[in-house]
Amino acid sequence: MILLRILLFPFSWLYYLITQIRNRLYDRGIKPSVKFEIPVICVGNLTVGGTGKSPMIEHLIRLLQNKYKIATLSRGYGRTTQGIRIAGPSENASTIGDEPFQFFTKFGRRVTVAVGEERALAIPTILQERSDTQVILLDDGFQHRKVSPGFSILLTDYHRPFYTDFLLPSGRLRESRWSAGRADVIVVTKCPINLSEDKMIEIERSIRHYAEKPVFFTNIRYGNVTAFDNSLALPSKQIVLITGIANSKPLETHARENYTVIKHFSFNDHHAYQESDIKTFIEFKKSHPQVSFLTTEKDKVKLDTPQFQKMLSGFPLFFLPIEVDFIKAGKDFDEIVLNVIQRAQ
Repeated sequence: MILLRILLFPFSWLYYLITQIRNRLYDRGIKPSVKFEIPVICVGNLTVGGTGKSPMIEHLIRLLQNKYKIATLSRGYGRTTQGIRIAGPSENASTIGDEPFQFFTKFGRRVTVAVGEERALAIPTILQERSDTQVILLDDGFQHRKVSPGFSILLTDYHRPFYTDFLLPSGRLRESRWSAGRADVIVVTKCPINLSEDKMIEIERSIRHYAEKPVFFTNIRYGNVTAFDNSLALPSKQIVLITGIANSKPLETHARENYTVIKHFSFNDHHAYQESDIKTFIEFKKSHPQVSFLTTEKDKVKLDTPQFQKMLSGFPLFFLPIEVDFIKAGKDFDEIVLNVIQRAQ
């Protein structure tokens, strides 16, 4: 691994130069960046995937939904469509992407869910078609500099913080560590529940070498295991994991603490499930009749569809919802967000 990183390092320097030039052009106004009168809150990261953006978006929705008319705007990774789409009853994970469809499934009656590759064009479309929108949550928009957000939340994974990582392709950084300075707050996600005060101080010190911004710490709070089929109450103690997410290690750790994990079907992030996958699960069940199957909420919206409904009828398939849980100062974080919106009104 170290040897491969060394071999790829020259390409990382080239990548560094390209991203630095691009950022300088935006910083100096040579490349235009649009700022909207409406509050735009960006949730993003410096790394490729897996920092917990969707749970943070959902936290913001829960915080704001009773006070403001909200719209979420995502690119819609893995969708089969292109252009700007505002979610309606006919949408599914294929047409708008798995994470936006998850937002729509959970909050669709209370928020507007939109997707669009060009966020600077998508925001005016949202405002035209949903004129009562008061706040836009920009999902994974930290590198989308054509939009200048009113407030940026930068996420970094506790297990692989940006300040120890390297630029692509020798590491997973999409731009320099110093780009963290564009954020307004930095949130360290997926922390251990028993994270010590000393460790938090050490992490804050490392982050503030690159960005003098408020730092918060969160972990994952797991909800109740829920069956796809309402006739099933609880899974068996022996389970099979099914995941198509960027980082399944926290879920696997949690599952092993509560169940006996017989097998883990681990797919790439945003995996588009096919009938062949379902047949594989069914065949495994035949040889292991005692097991139940557990998946993520993100995968649930792609598996619980009319396409697979007949095949999965009576199949012991469950999903595990997650939420962001602040280790401390969660109210301070919420107050910062609320104050930003209030000042923009």
